[in-house]
Amino acid sequence: MTQSPTGPRSRWSPWSLHGDGRSVHPGDVVHPDERLSWPRTLGVGVQHVVAMFGATFTVPLITGFPPATTLFFSGLGTLLFLLVTGNRLPSYLGSSFAFIAPVLAAKAGGDIGPALGGIVVAGAALALVGLVVQVAGARWIDALMPPVVTGAIVALIGLNLAPVAWDGGGSGTGVRAQPLIAVVTLLAILLATVVFRGFLARLSILLGVVVGWVLAAVLGQLDPKAVDGLREADWVGLPQFHAPQFSVRAVVLVIPVILVLVAENAGHVKAVAAMTGRNLDRDMGRALLGDGVATVLAGSGGGSGTTTYAENIGVMAATRVYSTAAYWVAGVAAVLLGLSPKFGALILTVPAGVLGGATTALYGLIAILGARIWIESRVDFHDPVNLMTAAVALIVGAANYTLTAGDLSFNGIALGTAAALVIYHGMRLVTHLRGTSPDSRRGPEPEL
Repeated sequence: MTQSPTGPRSRWSPWSLHGDGRSVHPGDVVHPDERLSWPRTLGVGVQHVVAMFGATFTVPLITGFPPATTLFFSGLGTLLFLLVTGNRLPSYLGSSFAFIAPVLAAKAGGDIGPALGGIVVAGAALALVGLVVQVAGARWIDALMPPVVTGAIVALIGLNLAPVAWDGGGSGTGVRAQPLIAVVTLLAILLATVVFRGFLARLSILLGVVVGWVLAAVLGQLDPKAVDGLREADWVGLPQFHAPQFSVRAVVLVIPVILVLVAENAGHVKAVAAMTGRNLDRDMGRALLGDGVATVLAGSGGGSGTTTYAENIGVMAATRVYSTAAYWVAGVAAVLLGLSPKFGALILTVPAGVLGGATTALYGLIAILGARIWIESRVDFHDPVNLMTAAVALIVGAANYTLTAGDLSFNGIALGTAAALVIYHGMRLVTHLRGTSPDSRRGPEPEL
């Protein structure tokens, strides 16, 4: 055994023991290269599984991907992320909501193969960005996507998904299909958020889904075919793998998502750095590379694209345990759950009304997250460049503007993202060339 500043470190272990391994003193944190005792690390790891679970399994339910497969690749992707980042960045890679709208458009109610192909290409592009960031540094990301652009892109994704919550984007599911169950599910989510404290409050989406599912079962509104599939499913078995297919249309629809993934990963790295008091900028490229490779792996086998999860950062903030050992536990646990067809079949029994109620809250939270980025970054909306960037991008995304050119189709997320980037940098360039200040270009504010 060799001695570390915080406790003994085994020759074969990348973690030193934090203190006595049993407690975290006020003001202390368990750093990524430390751990608590293994029973306590196991407990924290299970908390991470529960925290990511609600959002991670919701994505495949909405997109029609195999839930157990998505869960399997989220766990595998997390383990891969930890390896790529050298065990320095604690993070869980769950299903990214940014993929929902382009995936639904890419599959168009049919085979998921083309959507998977788009996910693979998006993951490869993200990995390439990671390599560039690792070599050139991360400052150019902030220059390309300042907070006003990042917030607009995140917000328009939530607004673009609103029709999916109401009627499944035209498929007749969602709130419209089972309004009573949807309303009860949403009410349960809202009440769980304010009735419970701490960790249980973070599980409000999952608790709401359970309440909605129980109500649907009592009212006899579970899908009989899904229930039969649950009875017949094996307890242990391989996930339902699916090979990707590659088409230019699907790639064009999905590729803009990498801008959101870059912003999410960068934000989460900075958040962990702030909470642990360590400068992690040098690992930004590795984080993007790890997420990109994990997304390629998921798309290659039938899983949803991945991203670092804010829910799990919330768990770290609550527990002050940033040990990557806990994430190894979480990743392995997710892989094991993905190897249970019975578990995947249970997820498929969640009815349309429950999804509608849950996604009403989830998609709204995505939209508000964009506004939160603006607020926390103190974006100046007296500046007409910022004002027009956000205004146009939000409407393009919310109305789902669509541009078709031959076999290619660009939806609201792609066009809204492009609008935010072109308007911001275009107007900034003109302002610079003309030598005009934001105040001199300020237009009349609309009357409300």
